[in-house]
Amino acid sequence: MAKNGCCKKGAGYASPMEAMSGPKETLLYVTCIYTGREKPDYLATVDVDPVSATYCEVIHRLAMPYVGDELHHSGWNACSSCHQATRRFLILPSLLSSRLYVVETLKDPRAPSLHKIVEPHTILHKTGLAYLHTSHCLPSGDIMVSCLGDEHGNAQGSGFFLLDSHFNVKGRWEKDGHSPLFGHDFWYQPRHNTMISSSFGAPAAFTKGFHLHHVSQGLYGKHLHVYDWPNAHLKQILDLGDTGLIPIQLKFLHDPAKDTGFVGCALSGNVIRFFQKQDGSWDHEVAIAMKAIKVQNWILPEMPSLVCDVVISLDDRFMYLANWFHGDVRQYDIQDPTNPRLTAQIWVGGLILKGSLIVAHNQDGSTYQVDHPQLQGHELRGGPHMLQLSLDGKRLYVTNSLFSAWDRQFYPDLVQKGGHMLQIDVDTEEGGLVINPEFFVDFGAEPDGPSLAHEMRYPGGDCTSDIWI
Repeated sequence: MAKNGCCKKGAGYASPMEAMSGPKETLLYVTCIYTGREKPDYLATVDVDPVSATYCEVIHRLAMPYVGDELHHSGWNACSSCHQATRRFLILPSLLSSRLYVVETLKDPRAPSLHKIVEPHTILHKTGLAYLHTSHCLPSGDIMVSCLGDEHGNAQGSGFFLLDSHFNVKGRWEKDGHSPLFGHDFWYQPRHNTMISSSFGAPAAFTKGFHLHHVSQGLYGKHLHVYDWPNAHLKQILDLGDTGLIPIQLKFLHDPAKDTGFVGCALSGNVIRFFQKQDGSWDHEVAIAMKAIKVQNWILPEMPSLVCDVVISLDDRFMYLANWFHGDVRQYDIQDPTNPRLTAQIWVGGLILKGSLIVAHNQDGSTYQVDHPQLQGHELRGGPHMLQLSLDGKRLYVTNSLFSAWDRQFYPDLVQKGGHMLQIDVDTEEGGLVINPEFFVDFGAEPDGPSLAHEMRYPGGDCTSDIWI
């Protein structure tokens, strides 16, 4: 196995910089959720080719056979690691039903088809795990999936399981007694023999919406879990304290030689940098602090940003953040990871809009609300959540659904009117963000009624699915 890149017969690119020269995306696969309707979730294929006659349209919908899955994150069966596999199948874990779908994308990329279903009772019987979240392809050819709890929604049952290349459940990944305190996202960095996972909360709590007393009851996380890779021993737990409440989306730098990464902490509104010290242990510090806004007529006297997604460009130059409550997307120059520098900020929604009950306070005591941002005659709903960046780093795609129970609680109009997808043009020279006025995908106009759009993937791999060895 080659240490510094993938084999020539591998699934992707030999390095992150080579991936930046890959073809421009023409299609996006988007997980779409129905809530409050007896309609199954589906995978939408969106045409993002500006010269196409169906540009910005949903050209195919692959409906799942069951209702109530809550499709959430997704991942490929193979990435730019060194093994002989084809990036053919998209893995769709379901957060609520704990069912897993395998979707064939290679035969007809414009019209994917359902290849296999892994039923929740199979996963539960072999692993004891439920509430599926993140999947990553591994250098071995296996696929690893993180889970947020047991069948009763207890976080103590969280952990990881493996699928083989035929999508059969192999069993738990982590060793006995080495499960995380809470489950969510994860990323591995083989050259440093390390995998790090983040911690959201107990499904028994977050599936009912967000309630502050669940935090004081210890039902949400504030830790990063550092594992020996690939030996699956939990070797360190980083307690982020109050500065790192609810750490969720986690990304290492793409360069596999680098030993640093970032995680967005939803409730504290900070981005934490984690890094390896000279003695081989891992540490952390607050890299970006986003101030809460003083408000009235809300569940708290101060509104955190709720940083919910973090994406890093393949050259490790820029990092992008989505703040679901405040409504802004940010670009930071991270060429010096110890000192991120804000280079652009753009608002695409948020809670403090004119006409709402929520009012924000300036430092001088005056109050304010902001205008509804509009695009192509549509008022933008909700706040930015999931991000996906083009391989060349010049186009940033944004959807606005976080999780149906939280959408319903904080943005009821989003559930009623449906989600949408935007595209932001990125200045990769000096830094900068501008909404593309020609791009708007309205999931409120779907044939079966408004749906909620979540994660996005490109055929053949994307900026957030590949991990290099």
